Amino acid sequence: MKNNKSLGQHWLKDRAILDEIAELALGNVSDDALEAAENRLCLEIGPGLGTLTSSLLRIFPRVLAVEFDENLAKNLPKSFPGKDLTVINEDFLKFDLNSIKEPYVVAGNIPYYITSPIIMKLLETENKADNIVLLIQKEVAERIAAGPGKHTFLSLSVQNLAEVTPGPVVKRVFFTPPPKVDSQVIILHPRKTPIISNEALNLAKKAFSAPRKKLIKNLSIFYSVDELKTAIQKVDLDPNSRPADTALETWQKLYEILQK
Repeated sequence: MKNNKSLGQHWLKDRAILDEIAELALGNVSDDALEAAENRLCLEIGPGLGTLTSSLLRIFPRVLAVEFDENLAKNLPKSFPGKDLTVINEDFLKFDLNSIKEPYVVAGNIPYYITSPIIMKLLETENKADNIVLLIQKEVAERIAAGPGKHTFLSLSVQNLAEVTPGPVVKRVFFTPPPKVDSQVIILHPRKTPIISNEALNLAKKAFSAPRKKLIKNLSIFYSVDELKTAIQKVDLDPNSRPADTALETWQKLYEILQK
């Protein structure tokens, strides 16, 4: 079936990689907990032709797939007769995650152009998955997993809500048609509670309005320079620090000091 370029469709064709993604979705579980883990529902985002679906159905007894493309959604169940596969023809960003009434994990080869909205939807929902494994653009995966010195507002937002583990890199040649860039698997384990408050994260967002400028310069619109210098000194940051240099927990400390 011909891919729809407007939907960012690129089919991963390497069975070993597909099987690895499915195994990563299962998560690291002990032998004692393996049976319970294998009975979990797997939510697949954008199954397309069902290449990953096939690997998921080897591990999970039930797969719920959300596919935006009407033709693909209609044809997918025909490829897996006798399997417990439910396909919903819907935009995933409009799909109600709270409609899932049991523990679940997430897997998907997701379109590059809506990566961030999909990830934030999964992490901000009340009904969070136990484990999330996504194949995304390599550059975006690196940004999400970045630490101090390379932080972006995206990395802070995701790491605040999930433990992030970079997975294997998948070269573009393993896709049909090949995309212009390489991909990478990223594993997200949602946190029960965020590391920092929404207010502290909003402070970071203000600072990232001009990422290359100094932290003091960006926040001087909201606070006096003297207040900022004092706060930065108290959290042991260099006065010349830029937003990318600041660790997640430090934003909470900065916010609390500035509020005082």
